[in-house]
Amino acid sequence: MKIKRALIGFGLITVLYLSALIWVDAQTHVFAAIPSLWTVLPLMLIASLSSWLMRFVRWHWLLARAGYRTNFLQGFLAYLSGFAFTATPGKVGELVRIRYLVPMGVPPWVVLAAFVYERAFDLLAVLVLASLFISRMDVFLFVTGFVVLFLGLIAFMAMKPRILVRLSVYLRAWRMRRLSRVLKTLGDGLSGCRMWANPLDALVAGGSGLAAWGLTSLAFVYLLVQLKINLPILAAIAIYPLAMLAGAASMLPGGIGSVEATIVVVLSLYGFGVGVATLAAIGIRLATIWFSVVCGFIALAILELPFSKRKVS
Repeated sequence: MKIKRALIGFGLITVLYLSALIWVDAQTHVFAAIPSLWTVLPLMLIASLSSWLMRFVRWHWLLARAGYRTNFLQGFLAYLSGFAFTATPGKVGELVRIRYLVPMGVPPWVVLAAFVYERAFDLLAVLVLASLFISRMDVFLFVTGFVVLFLGLIAFMAMKPRILVRLSVYLRAWRMRRLSRVLKTLGDGLSGCRMWANPLDALVAGGSGLAAWGLTSLAFVYLLVQLKINLPILAAIAIYPLAMLAGAASMLPGGIGSVEATIVVVLSLYGFGVGVATLAAIGIRLATIWFSVVCGFIALAILELPFSKRKVS
């Protein structure tokens, strides 16, 4: 992926997001209250950085367990670079990390396998946190069913990689070589997840995922307290993970719109106004997805320097 394309995509998403906020502001005048977030955001940004560091340590662990040790700082920059493309369906744009990890000796299929493996445990962590205070059984069954379906599909494809391999062969015969290579790498990546199919790696992946997403959930609780939104602690912790599951199920880029809508709806059910609920949604998204995109572009700019020098020379 090219940085210019990423910038264009980021610009389009930003325009759409701001357009939606302008429409909401016409109903609630939420923009006037946004300055009140500036005193709350610094601590939330620190929580986000800490959360990403926890997730990267998991990523670094998985690569090392697969036999690929990378420089910690360069690896962290490569990991952050994926956040520039986090606003893509399923976050598949984060696979831009392949561009920077291959020179470090990590094959594309291993990067893909680690990506799928951590996505699976992220979903489990978010489901556990969301289930802390889901009072309605139908909602609980829906979100659990979504996660089980996704994980079941991953497990099936990991155990049956020949399906994608055969399809790749057919596509190559039809001269669709690029798509054939993509499916071949996808098959190798899904099959590669079996490298970490053991209690130790599962414990590390699950524990770090719970810690990382739990920290983000606590940051949201802190935001709610600062906005004078008083809820039972378990309910407050569960709201953001539940919204993330809704965003994942919507398949919208980065869950943009669906995550915010879920937060607003849930807080409205507790009797809080749309204005303050929208402000809470904006606050947590500024500290998470939008901050992650900015950090991702910074990491991209740093990592692209060697490529730029090669072109000049």
